[in-house]
Amino acid sequence: MNLRPVDEQRAVCLNNIHPLERLELPLLDAQGCVLAEDVSALWPLPSFDNSSMDGYAVVAADVASASVDNPVTLTVIDDVPAGYRATERVTMGTAIRIMTGAPLPDGADAIVPVESTDAGIDNVTIWQGSVAGRFIRRAGEDVHTGEVVLSAGQLMGASQIAILAAAGHGSAPVHPRPRVVVISTGNELVEPGTPLKHGLIADSNSMMLVAAARASGAEAFRAGPVPDDEQRLMDTLDDQLVRADLLVTSGGVSMGAYDTVKAVLSRLGTVEFVKVAMQPGMPQGYGTLGEQGIPIVTLPGNPVSSYVSFEVFVRPMIRRMMGYADTERPRVDAVCTEAMTSPEGKTQFARVWLDYGESGWTVTPVGAQGSHILGGLARANALAVIAPHITHVSPGDVLPVMDLRNRVGAS
Repeated sequence: MNLRPVDEQRAVCLNNIHPLERLELPLLDAQGCVLAEDVSALWPLPSFDNSSMDGYAVVAADVASASVDNPVTLTVIDDVPAGYRATERVTMGTAIRIMTGAPLPDGADAIVPVESTDAGIDNVTIWQGSVAGRFIRRAGEDVHTGEVVLSAGQLMGASQIAILAAAGHGSAPVHPRPRVVVISTGNELVEPGTPLKHGLIADSNSMMLVAAARASGAEAFRAGPVPDDEQRLMDTLDDQLVRADLLVTSGGVSMGAYDTVKAVLSRLGTVEFVKVAMQPGMPQGYGTLGEQGIPIVTLPGNPVSSYVSFEVFVRPMIRRMMGYADTERPRVDAVCTEAMTSPEGKTQFARVWLDYGESGWTVTPVGAQGSHILGGLARANALAVIAPHITHVSPGDVLPVMDLRNRVGAS
């Protein structure tokens, strides 16, 4: 049997996938997107000299010698909360009460914290000396006007939104989230939560794949389940093309009499169906649909096969559409704690528990490795990658492991 290597199939899927076109989005709508270009500050940060403490703006020379034994008393001539500017000028013998973030009054060159005073209203007694510049944030000390504050390729998270907002921007140039439509097929599928009749199963695959696509950064939607009816499938595909950047199907790609996805898409001539040298997930399909050439990936129907195939082929496509330079899951080398077997000639993606301890990274298989075993998949947090030439893994052997834990900003 002629099997295509995993890396070759991944390359086929990624070959014509590019970052989605730049879109200017309001800052909060840009959260979770990747910047399409560098962004510079429109003004300095801070934009004006301001106080870093609640206290009193003074002339430093006035209080240079102040101490507990030799306090200095000044006349308070104004009161400045954040968002207001002093109307008076600080001169020798005077002070202005000031709050954190308020603009530095004219004439003042130091701030005395309220903790070093008697907190007076009309007059203030100060018992700790100061020097020029103390507790003052200078304009531009953080960011200069025109300085690049974020670079293309950065993920828009909370702190990135904060710096753009502070630097004068209400929107951000990003690659938008790709719109992924998931279509599950099969006469046996019913909506989750529906009481099951004999021979029927809940449509867990589409729920899983939509959740996985959203966790990858996409906007994802379910369409289906669609029965094994060729016209119904064609109608569903046509309906979804208008809103999809990527189509993903589950089921119907093997050699069975009711494998509708393969039957329908094979006639179009734009989708290739192959057998990939991997376990689980051997039957795969990839191509394009419609005048716009919307990419479509057809995944097998067994739930573990479907999920592993998503991780290996679909997730990298989503990440590239989003603008990530690195589309792969983080990988670590880990020591196996238990023996495992693997079929010769196929890359096995074994469901494992990845842990880090005093001896470093370790992996432990979780349950049976059958392509239908959802319980083991639910307990796994990683996939151990066993190369095609390896048929037996012993305790103590080291394997590359795909870390499936979603981490903020992780590729």
